[in-house]
Amino acid sequence: MSILFAILLFSFLIFIHELGHFIAAKLSGVQVNEFSVFMGPAILKKQVGETLYSLRLIPIGGYCAMEGEDGGSDNPRSFDKAAWWKRLIILVAGAAMNFITGLILLGIYFAPSEGFVVPVVSQIEPECYLAQGEGIRPGDRILKVDGERIYTASDFDLLLTLNPAPTHKIQVLRDGEKVVLPEVLAQKREFPDGNGGTQPRYGFSFTAEKATFGSILSQVGSTAVDTVRLVRLSLQMLLTGKAGLKDVGGPVMIVDQMAQVAGASATSYQAFMSLIYFGAFIAINLAVMNLLPIPALDGGRVVALLITLLVEKISGKKVDPKYEGYINGVGMMLLMALMAIIMFKDILFLFKG
Repeated sequence: MSILFAILLFSFLIFIHELGHFIAAKLSGVQVNEFSVFMGPAILKKQVGETLYSLRLIPIGGYCAMEGEDGGSDNPRSFDKAAWWKRLIILVAGAAMNFITGLILLGIYFAPSEGFVVPVVSQIEPECYLAQGEGIRPGDRILKVDGERIYTASDFDLLLTLNPAPTHKIQVLRDGEKVVLPEVLAQKREFPDGNGGTQPRYGFSFTAEKATFGSILSQVGSTAVDTVRLVRLSLQMLLTGKAGLKDVGGPVMIVDQMAQVAGASATSYQAFMSLIYFGAFIAINLAVMNLLPIPALDGGRVVALLITLLVEKISGKKVDPKYEGYINGVGMMLLMALMAIIMFKDILFLFKG
């Protein structure tokens, strides 16, 4: 079921993405030649006005084919003839639809919640390292760890894990004032687990607050922003060498993780809600990744559009759109090669596991 859910999820997110381009193009007066769900040979086709609507055989992908998308069209309603701000809206509309979808899925996930854990210190156990000296106090709302904002309570442990240093700079809101704790010793130690044993913990707890309509909306927004930040942190780790290709996962790994999440759930309802959260996470990730300034992605095309505008403004000459097409073509080949490598690595990992 998780595999089926993953296939449907990816197909839905791609459909939503292309629908964003389609709606923006139609509203901007740009001619759309074809709107396709899936790829490969057509199963169903219907011409409605100037646009061919098709359902294709291979259940991956989809596309919104606009007139003059790669330049070279004399049609006055082609993409390359549209005003620059219309082209910009069309290019970002796909990612915007994915992001909105992520927000809706997060809303579905958090709506039944009775309460949320917030980053406000409630209790501190004896011998908690974080409370030593000029450390945290009950009632402190933790705002930042090592300069990174705390959006959700789970961020605290995540940010400490990403920075292996023994001490950390923590900013808290205490009695209405922002207080910076410059060198807080943040290490786990063994604390009683209530069952006669011990477990490694920091030795303090956060506050739980009752859910309201406002807190649900706040949780949705905070989680969405936090997910965007996770993409940035992941890219930083890749660029600085803290993570490598082995840590990058593709669709195969995502399906495997979905199966693990669903299998670890106690009930079918919990499994479904976990997959909804996973879907929101993927939707927001796709939105952000698609806007990266990489050729063949919408973000790369946005950068190319802005650079073209700047060059034309300075030189007073029209830039031939075929050059952008060449760059996008090379970028697409490199992107497909990278995806193939990641997929091969994921499959190899599954067989080894």
